[in-house]
Formats: sequence, C-alpha cells, structure tokens
Amino acid sequence: MASSRGVRQENIGHVVFITAAAAIGGFLFGYDSSVINGAVTGIRKYFQVGPVQTGIVVAIALLGSAMGAWLAGGVADRWGRIRTMQVAALLFAVSSIGQMLPFSIWDLAFWRVLAGVAIGMASVIGPAYIAEVAPPAYRGRLGSFQQLAIVLGIAVSQLVNYVIARIAGGNVNNPLLGLQAWQWMLGACVVPALLYLLFASVIPESPRFLVAVGRTATARKVLAEVEGEHADLDARIAEIHDVLKTEERSTMRELRGPALGLLPIVWIGIGLSVFQQFVGINVIFYYSSELWQSVGINQSESLLWSFSTSVINIIGTFIAIALVDKIGRKPLLLIGSAGMTVSLATAAWAFSAARTVEGKVTLPDLQGAVALIAAHTYVLFFALSWGVVVWVLLGEMFPNRIRALALSVAASAQWLANWAITVTFPSLSAWNLPLTYVMYTIFAALSFLFVTKWVKETKGRKLEEMG
Repeated sequence: MASSRGVRQENIGHVVFITAAAAIGGFLFGYDSSVINGAVTGIRKYFQVGPVQTGIVVAIALLGSAMGAWLAGGVADRWGRIRTMQVAALLFAVSSIGQMLPFSIWDLAFWRVLAGVAIGMASVIGPAYIAEVAPPAYRGRLGSFQQLAIVLGIAVSQLVNYVIARIAGGNVNNPLLGLQAWQWMLGACVVPALLYLLFASVIPESPRFLVAVGRTATARKVLAEVEGEHADLDARIAEIHDVLKTEERSTMRELRGPALGLLPIVWIGIGLSVFQQFVGINVIFYYSSELWQSVGINQSESLLWSFSTSVINIIGTFIAIALVDKIGRKPLLLIGSAGMTVSLATAAWAFSAARTVEGKVTLPDLQGAVALIAAHTYVLFFALSWGVVVWVLLGEMFPNRIRALALSVAASAQWLANWAITVTFPSLSAWNLPLTYVMYTIFAALSFLFVTKWVKETKGRKLEEMG
C-alpha cells in the first residue's frame, strides 16, 4: 500500500469534502443540543411548567439519541452508511416542524424524542464513516471534523437564537409572525436537516461497506478517489477482504467478554463516553443562558454571552485539530482533564457565593466575573481535548469486526450519561449549585486517572491493525 504521506493534494481535497459532508450530522447534533438553550425559558413560561418538567423536556431528546445510537450500527451494516445518514436527516427535518408547532408540553417532548433518534444515528454513523474513508496519517484531523461540526452547530444555533430574540424585542415569548420567538428557534432546525440530506446524497459509500456487500468495483473507485490512482488498490481491496473474511455481521454476542459481560475495549469506549458527559459540559450548552441571567445579565444579552462560549469552543476545537495527529490522543485528554478540574473547582467556589433574592439566584460582582471566566476556561479545555478526542477514538479504537456495533454501544452510553446530567441539573442547581459543580469537578479528576490507566494511543495506526 502506498504511504498516506503520498496521498496527493487533490485526493485530500476530495476526502476533506466528503468528511465535511458526513460531519454535518455533527452540526445537527450541536445545533439541536444548543437550540433548546434559547428556547427553554420560553417553553417554561408558555406551558407554565416548573423545573422538573422543564428538565424532562430538555433532556428527553437524549433518550431518543441513545435509542438512535443503539440502532445505528445495525442499520448502517444492513443499509449502508449513506442511507443511514439520509434517514437521520429526514427524521430530524420532520421533528423540527413538530417542535415548532406543539399543542402541549408532552407533544413537544415527543418531537424532541424523534429529533433525538435522528441525532443519535448521526452521532454514530459520522465518526464511523469518516474513520473508514480517511487515510491513516490524516485520520485524527479528519475525525476531528465531527466535533468541529458540533461546536459550529452550537455556535450557529446560539447566534440564530440571539437574532430571533432581538427581532422579537428581546423576549422569547413575544409574538413573531404568528408564533412565539422560541417556536421559530426550534423550527429553524429544519434548514441544517435538509442540508444534511442534500450532502448525504452526493458523497460516496464507505469502501469497507461496499466490499462487505460484494460491490468491489465501486469500492475500488472510491478508494482511488480517496487515496489516488497511484495507490496499490489491489492490496487495499485484498486487505479489506482479509479482514472481512474473519468477520460475521456483528451482533451483541461479539461484544461479550470476561469484564462484566463485555470486552475490555468496549468498556473503555463506554468509559470515555460517560466521562465526556459527567464533567457537565452540556450544562453550559443547555442552561448557560439561565446561568448568565443569574449573574445579572438580561435575557437577550445572556444569549450573546452563550454565543461567546461557543466561540471559545470553536477556538479550542481548532487547537485540538492542529494537535491531535502531532502529540496524540492520550496527551490531549490528560491536558483537558487537568484544566477542566481546576476550572470547575473555581466555578464551584464562585457559585458558593450565590444568594437568592426575590426568587432569583444572583452572584456578587467578583464571583460573577470569576464564574464567567471559569466557565469559558472550562469550555476551552474541554474543546481542545475531550470534545474532539473522544469522537476520534470512538471512530478508530475498535477492531473492524465490531466497530459499528461497539461505537453504537459507546455512543448510547454517552447519550444516557448526557441525559442523566441534563435532567438532574435543574433540580440539583436549585438544591445546591456549588455542590453540583463540585460533583462535576470530581468526575473531571477521575477522568484523568481513567485515561492514565486504561486509554491506549491510536495515532497513526491503520484501522485494520486495531484489535
């Protein structure tokens, strides 16, 4: 096989295009995750519900995501990576219209579950597809596109939310063209969904799936487009064939092992997914507008502050993309864990000065400023490490024979962990906000120990070598 260093510029340009197209699923993930941040206050007032119901409606999409992630591996192995992307895009488009026009809080919850199924499917198929088409020397950077798309989705949704709120006079419950502003925020999700459908319809199928279903000539063509005509395509096809000969269609039986019923590598994937969420990152993206309001920022401007957090998120993601194939996956995770631990501990101290005045939580000026700085620092360390690296590792760490299914299991665990953090935050923060952040701090510290003990470096290794 030709070295990946020999891949020509025009081929890399093609790979970048199809990788970016596949990563639009990550954009949907980020957009849907964050769009609720601007709408949550409007939903609470419109339906006259309390923190428990609000937490359920915000978080219930994540249960749908766990379901979608669980189903995605089997669907992708049967229908192909591209068809799975198209199904996810259609589900998300339909759910966006449903969320825009709910007749009750539980109707809204149903459409959010459906959106979650779509996002869960996209969260699995994107990293798997990218890992399967990317040359090994570029796989870390190209795998990072998934997280870059996620943070861009977060940023764009927050900017759209801010613009809609401003047009509506600064209040998300104000009417706008016959609907309330928060309804337009949720309905705007249909635009990226249709873009995902369009791009998923023009990119090629994964060569590994094509070989698996006997479409060797098409697989050869895709490999030529990705690695160049100069590459030893016969050797690449033979290499994939050799791997597939030892495989059967993966089932849960293939994931069984001596470690509490699962293979150790699957538990490591689950651990990475759970720690990525248990550090509390999505509290920032789901509830930050309410947090900023607690330090004296008005509703409209709080959405702009949330956008500033997304800018930091994007900067951190670009740092990770620049470093992931240079210094490796494991060092980045360790740097991120250490930085998040310090930042979260600082935020916990700041929130310990919180006081409730006329039913609203407020912070003194000093602690308010420290909380803002700590939150942005925390997001930076997450973005340059766990935000990117976990998705890269999940796309490449599993053996070929179980990759799609193992990634589904790990992604499902990630969505369940995300749900647990999201649904509990309103109640926990109302009970004791500083202790809530202490809990996230402990998980950040534990993530450092987990990586040190269990995570192995995958930089530069071919997928066929994973075992």
